[in-house]
Amino acid sequence: MDVRFLGHAAFTLSDGDATVLIDPFLTGNPKAAASADEVDPTTILLTHGHGDHLGDTVGIAKRTGAPVVAITELAGELEEEGLQVVNANLGGTATFDWGWAKLVPAWHTSTTPKGTVNTPAGLLVNFQDTLVYHLGDTALFSDLALVGKRRQVDIALMCIGGHFTMDRHDAVDAADFVGAKTVIPCHYNTFPLIETDAQAFKADVESATSSKVVILEPGDTHTT
Repeated sequence: MDVRFLGHAAFTLSDGDATVLIDPFLTGNPKAAASADEVDPTTILLTHGHGDHLGDTVGIAKRTGAPVVAITELAGELEEEGLQVVNANLGGTATFDWGWAKLVPAWHTSTTPKGTVNTPAGLLVNFQDTLVYHLGDTALFSDLALVGKRRQVDIALMCIGGHFTMDRHDAVDAADFVGAKTVIPCHYNTFPLIETDAQAFKADVESATSSKVVILEPGDTHTT
């Protein structure tokens, strides 16, 4: 499986047949590694409805026909746009040919650009039997430790930029709670407010936990 970082909090998971696109903020993203017209997902997953995560979802889904998994209020807004949606809620799981995606709690806020208030989530994604946890935009909270309790997370996609989410220091504790084999930082350096030192995060995590940190520049791919 290939994990490609598209910048900010956007990723694709792909095995050459299926491609899962997460939080496709591409247009208006100064760090975007692809345009909205260059991605061809079979499924789109959303953590929440802020513009820097909802991003180009509507245009991409209309062009590709990809179903969109989102928390129910956000899914309702997207369904009104004519999209095919899966309107799960926290704890709910959507199943596909490639595996499944489950919405789990994240501590944040969320209102869409159109004004729809929705509950933020993290995404636990079992893609071809690789367990990927996109934490979404979250603050540090102890229930992060519950997500990988049943089965160890293979890859955690973790915000570290601070200001709008936890910073790199809190993210070290989050990495300890999650206990993933590999941590890939995201949601940093897109804008001045969230600039941080990813190499320092890597050093701190690898000295404090058994997780390995892989730093991807936008456009880079990590292969499992």
